[in-house]
Amino acid sequence: MILKSMKWVVVFIACLFATAAAFAQDETGATAKQVVEKFQVELIAVMKNGKQLGYAGRYEKLYEPISNSHDLTKIARIVVGKEWEKLSETQQQKLTDIFIRLSVASYAHNFKDYSGESFVFDSEEETARGGMVIHSHLIIPNDKPVKFDYMLKEKGNSWRIINIIANGVSDLALKRSEYTSILQREGFDALISKINEKIDNYSKL
Repeated sequence: MILKSMKWVVVFIACLFATAAAFAQDETGATAKQVVEKFQVELIAVMKNGKQLGYAGRYEKLYEPISNSHDLTKIARIVVGKEWEKLSETQQQKLTDIFIRLSVASYAHNFKDYSGESFVFDSEEETARGGMVIHSHLIIPNDKPVKFDYMLKEKGNSWRIINIIANGVSDLALKRSEYTSILQREGFDALISKINEKIDNYSKL
């Protein structure tokens, strides 16, 4: 199956928000570039064996790589904005935990097969606030490449992805209004319910 470039943009946007540092710090000492490239290698490896692994197998294989490369605790705070401070510590932890599950479920659902795709590093740059941006692109056979800009910040002794911009489309910008709106309009329990529903759908499709 050949995955079209626009589909890849949608897939990456869904996956990032749909990983937190709850596991051993495997990325300790690695540069921002190394963190991104290690994640990309692991993602391609799962894609190559996607059909044999099935959804459950892909979920298991991707859980740790995603958790070790993304900072969903920070992303969760950014996405819900000021609403984060209105949540209790228990709610904050619950939201972070379900973000982990949603992210892994999204990748496990979307990255299910392989048709020759490969990531290529372009360049890296440091931001004014001490972050790093890794520029790369995904080569898709018989289609236009997809440009990816990975935004990373240091967390302890490691770098973590906090945003992915695919062909100029920012995950944070798209999801902040969605999740904040649900929280303000329907409340915390409604948001958790909607996310759980998405996770359940990923496992069935």
